[in-house]
Amino acid sequence: MSYETVLVAKEGRVGVITLNRPQALNALSTKMVSELISALDAFEKDEEVRAVVIAGNDRAFSAGADIKEMADMTAVQMVMGEHFFPLWDKVGHYPKPTVGAITSFALGGGLELAMSLDILVASETAQLGQPEINIGVIPGGGGTQRLTRAVGKSKAMEMILSDRRLGAEEAKTLGLVSRVVPKEACVEEAKKVAAEIATKSPVAVKLAKMAVNKAFEMGLSDGLDFERELFYMLFASEDAKEGMHAFMEKRKPDFKGK
Repeated sequence: MSYETVLVAKEGRVGVITLNRPQALNALSTKMVSELISALDAFEKDEEVRAVVIAGNDRAFSAGADIKEMADMTAVQMVMGEHFFPLWDKVGHYPKPTVGAITSFALGGGLELAMSLDILVASETAQLGQPEINIGVIPGGGGTQRLTRAVGKSKAMEMILSDRRLGAEEAKTLGLVSRVVPKEACVEEAKKVAAEIATKSPVAVKLAKMAVNKAFEMGLSDGLDFERELFYMLFASEDAKEGMHAFMEKRKPDFKGK
């Protein structure tokens, strides 16, 4: 498919989606949200794709929601409409691993999109923040919840209540991003991370992702039980047998996702 607001490519087993509204700092418009969901749907159905990268451009990952679209909307329109909330649901429950390349600003809805992804690679110049308080609203795409879980109550309060922004190194120290690289290497580093994950068993990757995400929703005892159930389940997969035999035979495994 051809898109107006995103660029889509497939590089080996990695699907790459690049946000492409440079004139608006990749603000999340209704059209961009719709095209992002469509591109993610296509990669989800493509059995050749085992990991997905979402990247911005040199100017911004995304500066947030498109305020021009939202400024005159009513509460009823927000509740009944389909603006960007379906995107958070899509990304947050995406079955394949996702890696974000935070090339520059990730603000508001842009940071919420990033935090919905599994792994974040940031450029040295990246700035991350939730500035919604400046226009009289609060984060609505998961910012109050995901950010607090990532950086703790005090830091999240500071960011959300006063528009305090994090640089890349501080975000890494707090655990919000996984690694920091030079700006020119950011997208390629994210692709490298995704390509490495794509060499692993798709079955094991999917269940591992499920288990880690459940750690934010369950108590420790229930989480350990859930993990053990998935661990046992993997012994019914062909990939587990292939991986173990490849290890014993000192060769690279050929995972089929079965």
